[in-house]
Amino acid sequence: MAVYAFVFPGQGSQSVGMGRDLAASFSAAREVFQEVDDTLDQKLSQLMFEGPAEDLTRTENTQPALMAHSLAVLRVLEREGGVTLADKATLVAGHSLGEYSALAAAGSFSVGGAAKLLRLRGQSMQKAVAPGVGAMAALLGAEMELALEICAEASQPGSIVEPANDNGGGQVVISGHKEAVERAIEVAKTRGVKRAMLLPVSAPFHCALMAPAADAMAEALGLNPPAPPAVPLVANVTAAKVTDPADIADLLVKQVTATVRWRESVQAMVAMGVDTFVEIGAGKVLSGLLRRIAPEAAAISVGAPADIEALLKTL
Repeated sequence: MAVYAFVFPGQGSQSVGMGRDLAASFSAAREVFQEVDDTLDQKLSQLMFEGPAEDLTRTENTQPALMAHSLAVLRVLEREGGVTLADKATLVAGHSLGEYSALAAAGSFSVGGAAKLLRLRGQSMQKAVAPGVGAMAALLGAEMELALEICAEASQPGSIVEPANDNGGGQVVISGHKEAVERAIEVAKTRGVKRAMLLPVSAPFHCALMAPAADAMAEALGLNPPAPPAVPLVANVTAAKVTDPADIADLLVKQVTATVRWRESVQAMVAMGVDTFVEIGAGKVLSGLLRRIAPEAAAISVGAPADIEALLKTL
C-alpha cells in the first residue's frame, strides 16, 4: 500500500489559463476561486484564466493564485472523490509559497486566510529591495556544497549572494545583490558548473535582503496564527517535520530569508517512508525535481480535471 506525501508548487509554476478547466468542470473549484476573489477584493481568477501574463507574474498575484489553484484541486478531490488529505497523506510540504498552500490544505489556515497572508508576503517581498538592486541566478550542475563556496567567493562587505533554493538534481538557485550574483556567475564558470544564468525575477527572494518582508510576516502571523495541521508539515527551513503552531509560524518567518531546502526535504520524506508524491496544483515543476532527487519514488502531478480522474482511480 502506497505511502503518500502531498506537495505544493511555488513561484514559476504559474501560467495563463491555470485553473480555467477546473472552474469550467467543477463547482467546488469555482467556490475556492470565488472565495479568494472575495477575500482579496480582486478578480484574481479572471487574471489566472485570461492573463495578461505580466500581471499574473507579479509576485503579489502569483503567490495567492498558485495557492488558489492548489486548494481548488484539493477541494474537488474531497467533493468528487471523497478523498481527504488527512486520510491519504502522511506528510505535506510546499516549495516556498507552496508551504502556505500545504498548511491551508492541512487546515492550519483557511483559504481566505492563506490568500491574505500570501498577498502580503508578495507585496512585502517586492517592496523589500528596490528594483535593479537584487537578482537571482540558477546554477545548473552544482550541488549545495559547491554553491556555498561560490557564494562565499563572490560575496563582499555590503554585497552578498546566498543559496536561495537547493532544488536537487544539481540545481541550486542563488540570490542577493545584483553585482554579487553576477560575480558568482563568473566564479561558477571557473568551478566547472555546467550553466549559470540570471533568472527573470522581480526581487532577490530567500536571502538576507528580504529581512523587511520577514518582519512584515512576523507581524501578520502574530495576528493570524496557524492552527495545528491535520498532518505534519516538512518545513523548508529545517527539512524536518513540524506540527506545533508556534514553531510553524516561526519557520514561516525564517523561510522568507532562508534557503528552501527542497532536496533535503524530499530525502527526509522518503526516509520517513513516503514512496509516492502527489503534486497538487499548477504545472509539473516539483514532479520533475522529485524524479531527480528520489527516482525510486513515484511522482504524480494533479492540476487538471483529467489528472483528478486518474488520481481518484489510483487512491
